[in-house]
Amino acid sequence: MQKQVRIFSPEVYTYGAMLIGGILKDAGIGVTLVKSPGPCPEKILLLSLYSTQHLLDPRIRSYIQHHRERGGLCYAGGPVSAAPEMVLGELGIDAVVVGEGENAIVPLVLNGVSPDIPGIAYNTEKGLCVTHPDFPAALDRPLPLIPDDIDTQNIRGANVYIESHRGCLGACTFCQVPRFFGHQIRSRKIQDILLEVKAFREKGVRRISISGGTGSLFGYTAGKLNPDAFIELLSGMAGIMGSANVSAPDIRVDCISDEILEAIRKYTIGWVFFGIESGSDRILSQMGKGVSLSQVKAAIEACRSHGLKVAGSFIVGYPTETEEDYAASREFIAEQCLDDVFVSIAEPIPGTPLSRLVLRTPREENPLFQPDKGKYRSLGLSIAETRCFDLMMEADMYKPQLHVITDQIFDLYLKESKKQGSEIRAVTDLLFRYSDSFQQDGNH
Repeated sequence: MQKQVRIFSPEVYTYGAMLIGGILKDAGIGVTLVKSPGPCPEKILLLSLYSTQHLLDPRIRSYIQHHRERGGLCYAGGPVSAAPEMVLGELGIDAVVVGEGENAIVPLVLNGVSPDIPGIAYNTEKGLCVTHPDFPAALDRPLPLIPDDIDTQNIRGANVYIESHRGCLGACTFCQVPRFFGHQIRSRKIQDILLEVKAFREKGVRRISISGGTGSLFGYTAGKLNPDAFIELLSGMAGIMGSANVSAPDIRVDCISDEILEAIRKYTIGWVFFGIESGSDRILSQMGKGVSLSQVKAAIEACRSHGLKVAGSFIVGYPTETEEDYAASREFIAEQCLDDVFVSIAEPIPGTPLSRLVLRTPREENPLFQPDKGKYRSLGLSIAETRCFDLMMEADMYKPQLHVITDQIFDLYLKESKKQGSEIRAVTDLLFRYSDSFQQDGNH
């Protein structure tokens, strides 16, 4: 009898969930991919969890509990696997697929938990068992399992983000990518990517974006960017989708060239997204960004010389951020007048240096837990929440197109800042609950 599996990818069909679905289907296993909890007649439930918040979501916890009460098996994978003891402890599941899951998932589904399966973690009577993963995983694989309603999905304007490569040259303290995939750049074959683009288009996808952290690292070899490979990829995607339906937004400021920027202008929607994070060189250094503000400014200028729109992300509430550091971010935004800005409070993702810094920082010194006593004190925000709220409004004032701060926008930004603060405090509490096990097993 054919094995049947249900993959649950909360709220969105992640590329990773579709990838695993395609591998299982190719192995002759029946697969159903869903993004909402619902009846699960299958014996095996796979969870594709991309956020630590999922470990605290009562709907997900209830879904798992109900499935296990019916005698079902439950396995989880995704970025949360950086802290398998936390996943197992919070969700009470059977096993966690650690890191890249391509080599582990088929034997796990077919044979169940075993010490012979590479890259899984599970609890035994003697404690946590983590088997050594097969790393790196090969990037030659079957087509993803693409849901019929993928065209209804919207992630920053795209229906789907596809993988062009793995690995990152950076060492940002808040980012999981180099810890999850390593620093070596492993690029997929361009013909495989384009075959995938065609498959998504045939399913009704209207816009595709490249993921991977820094799209221009595609084809990176011998310590050098390979603009020709990146240009060939973008032109190939545009030939299938049309340039108005392709984006390659995420780029490091030190991974651009005139050739790369011109290709983005010619073959995509014409946006570049930089992870700027702070207007303070001191904080950029502590974040391990590996770039200076002068490099960031030069990159923004270069993009504009090619007629590109520039968006930037900023992180506030980093444990060591001072009022002077935050003021520098406000000044940077006022000076650069970015086309769009995304602001987030520093989140200590398990397995990152930031998570270790948060565990070392007394709560009374962490901006996320310090009450704000400034001009917004009546709103009852923490310092980190206030900076998030304030920077969102500041960014709106300096966007090239006129933006008016209405009561609705004020309330929207306030709600978003409070939501981020509440969720990240919950994650921080979770980290502290498992801090002893992190120290014992050396994961953190």
